[in-house]
Amino acid sequence: MSVNGKKSLNVGVFVPAFAIVLIAVAVGLINNELLVKVAKNVFYFSLSDFAWLYQLLAVSALGVVGYIFFSKAGNIRLGGANAKPKFSMASNFAMALTGGIATGVVTYSVNEPIIYMGNIYGEISNQSIAANTSEAAIFAIARSFHNWSFIPYAIYSIVGLMIGYMHYNRKKDFSIASTISPVIGSNDSKPAVRSLIDIISVLAIALGLASSLGAGLALISSGIQAEYGIESNPTTWLVLTLIISAIFITSALSGLKRGIKFLSSINAYIFYAFVVILLLVGPVSYIFSLSVTSLGYWLDNFFLWAFDTKESGGEALVTWWTMYDWSIWIAYAPLMGLFLARISYGRTLREFLIINWILPSLFGIVWFAIWGGSALKWQLDGTLDLVKVVTDNGAVSGLWGFLQHLPFSGVLVPLAIFTLIISFATAADSMSSTIATICTKNINADEESPKTQKIIWGVSISVIAYIMVAFGGGAQGVDGIKYLAAAGGFTVLFLFVLIVASSIRVFITKKEAHGSEQSDVSLKTGAAYE
Repeated sequence: MSVNGKKSLNVGVFVPAFAIVLIAVAVGLINNELLVKVAKNVFYFSLSDFAWLYQLLAVSALGVVGYIFFSKAGNIRLGGANAKPKFSMASNFAMALTGGIATGVVTYSVNEPIIYMGNIYGEISNQSIAANTSEAAIFAIARSFHNWSFIPYAIYSIVGLMIGYMHYNRKKDFSIASTISPVIGSNDSKPAVRSLIDIISVLAIALGLASSLGAGLALISSGIQAEYGIESNPTTWLVLTLIISAIFITSALSGLKRGIKFLSSINAYIFYAFVVILLLVGPVSYIFSLSVTSLGYWLDNFFLWAFDTKESGGEALVTWWTMYDWSIWIAYAPLMGLFLARISYGRTLREFLIINWILPSLFGIVWFAIWGGSALKWQLDGTLDLVKVVTDNGAVSGLWGFLQHLPFSGVLVPLAIFTLIISFATAADSMSSTIATICTKNINADEESPKTQKIIWGVSISVIAYIMVAFGGGAQGVDGIKYLAAAGGFTVLFLFVLIVASSIRVFITKKEAHGSEQSDVSLKTGAAYE
């Protein structure tokens, strides 16, 4: 869709959003304890009092994308019947995979199962199983499957699908506001409404990006300490902040299209290589046995876990892990929706969901089965004591003890650090550019956003991330980051409610389109939801 007029700063979005971020930076520099305290209060308020809403939304997103995938609506092609995809399936999947998981799967594929099995922070205190047993290992992998597969990727997919459909097939603006027009009608075009939605999206992306950068700082610094003996402290984190920020800001300034496909492909191949390495040196028989049993355990407990608000699993497991996961996926959903829609032109909705929902979910299951299964086996048979590593050094440190046990660890550890940096740079590139785009008037979806804004947002977000890592570590070493991520998710929570409601109205209650032909007819009549 072409845009007429000269690009200019969207003052109504930039000023309020940046003012809030600037206040957070100022408070963090003057009184970092106050910033951590505020973020902590938001964490507990949102993930405790609204856990029921997070769970209902997550399950609703899963139900809607499942319905679209198996119904005739899956035949609708983004852009119309004659639209052609711009990328191959392999490239599409690589970008969706590496852009979507960033550092998450790498960070927690070892750490999360070990923390569960070892009951390090009280995760299985409410379960009828003992820590460091075979039963605890089954629970650990099953719970990881739940947190890193079909539900979270449904959260990303439903937003991307709605943005793509409303823009390419309904000729709405390429924006988050367009996704909710089926439930708010023409109000989505009112300046005040659009500004409010854009402000919410910017804050969610900014807080999510800051938490992602913070998690990257904590993880990479713990790897450097484990491999090279350089202690993790505020000075180390500051140096890493400057290096990583310089990389992703430079990347953002070079343009979204110039290399994001290349970086994503490199990252994806490294992920594939790590899977092959573990299959060659890991306990393969145990991995398959454990993962199959855990799959059954997960399916047997699926509905309890999908609706548990901590009354069954307890705060350590549900609030600090599952609800935190849902909040950060929701925080990233606006950005990922824009990104996934942009690279999915010409795909049918079913193809879109195969690339962005089915395949990443299956990859997550395989990744956790192989990495987590290997770590649990070596913990149980005494080969490694990763429980002690995490207890002594924080929630993200187990990965490095695990990698150091592998053959050629002198190569694999630096390669993992490189992968994490590239993963973050790829995601941060698109995130900072998206924020700048939202804060700019008269900009086309394919145009580059202003460089000055990219720098402003990149620096501000980096400062917040450093403050939360350096002064808000807490028991897990990343508590401040979790507080920040929860705040980002809560910022966009009620917008996400409207997006899910819109998708239900468009594809289920109105039965908007049961095939590409009907979609084209309703496009001409404009009578589907308005």
